[in-house]
Amino acid sequence: MTDRDRLKRFLRSKLRSAGRTLGKAENAYRSGRRTGSLPTDEAGRARIVCRRYAERRAVELDDRGRPDCYDPDHPDCQGCVEDIADGAIETWTPAEADDR
Repeated sequence: MTDRDRLKRFLRSKLRSAGRTLGKAENAYRSGRRTGSLPTDEAGRARIVCRRYAERRAVELDDRGRPDCYDPDHPDCQGCVEDIADGAIETWTPAEADDR
């Protein structure tokens, strides 16, 4: 095997490996964007602050990132879903709830 062949084989294997790593990173990023790094309760519900009623809630998110309290006709709910997708939704932790 010539040096040129070894170099081709080496580069091909490294490029394949990089492609697999990139694919995994893209999947993790998409998954993270859907669920975000939102804090959750023991049941796995996201802890968000409702824009419509300005209250702390623990909600299930559907596969499109919408909380179970989502009203498609209400502008605050539409904004909430956009904020969840952008990672800009206001969240809360149990310690904050105890401070009330």
